[in-house]
Amino acid sequence: MNPSEASALQLSEIEAIEPELTTPLFDAEPEVPGSPTVDLDAGKAEDILRYAVDQFSDQHPGDRLVQAISFQKEASVILDMLIKINPNQRFFTIDNGNLFPETLEVWRAIEAKYDTKIEVFRSLELAPAAIREQATAENAWAGAPDDCCGPYKVASLEAALLDTDAWITGLRREQSHTRAETRKVQWDAKNGLWKVCPLADWTERDVWNYIFENDVPYNKLHDQGYSSIGCTNCTQPGEGREGRWAGSDKTECGLHG
Repeated sequence: MNPSEASALQLSEIEAIEPELTTPLFDAEPEVPGSPTVDLDAGKAEDILRYAVDQFSDQHPGDRLVQAISFQKEASVILDMLIKINPNQRFFTIDNGNLFPETLEVWRAIEAKYDTKIEVFRSLELAPAAIREQATAENAWAGAPDDCCGPYKVASLEAALLDTDAWITGLRREQSHTRAETRKVQWDAKNGLWKVCPLADWTERDVWNYIFENDVPYNKLHDQGYSSIGCTNCTQPGEGREGRWAGSDKTECGLHG
């Protein structure tokens, strides 16, 4: 066999080899489920929520969908919209034992006004055992912000999202640079389900206009200069999210990244 014949044979052998399947470095975002009739990038908040209720259902409307309730103004607006669309919608909150009195007050007001019950996931009960055995609500913050947010809030979120296909949050693009690219319906790779953010393109004024026009209960800490409200230990008055974890580089609690 001369060199040219050998080269041709090697080439034919290479061409005959089946291409091997390789695992991508990153998971591709799934296609948005269903056939939405609403523009998921620019649609009205109410239409986005109707799509979510219709799409993420099994036995009953919206039974594979849940809204996270932070008791901030955005959560109140979405709950008001959502309960008009689906009165039996499921809502949950995470309670680590360090909520402001004003937060507890608006919690009671919301449940009374809308005749609904918000499911509670208590962080001190759901944190990893090694941490739970040493922790109390008072000392959870003692180490560092991540020591509190990670084991407490994230473990509770994981429990809340079991048996769901999507969750609804009050994220808005103008809240911080970390949220500037928020889409109204996006894949949440961290939790393996869809995240619905119907107010993504709303301004602060949009939120307040809706609250006053629809008589929506809201957290009175907003009237005291708190734009963003979390736990007593880590929240101070401030614009945007500057009052959260003031003096540290932390910008998110871990629920959204």
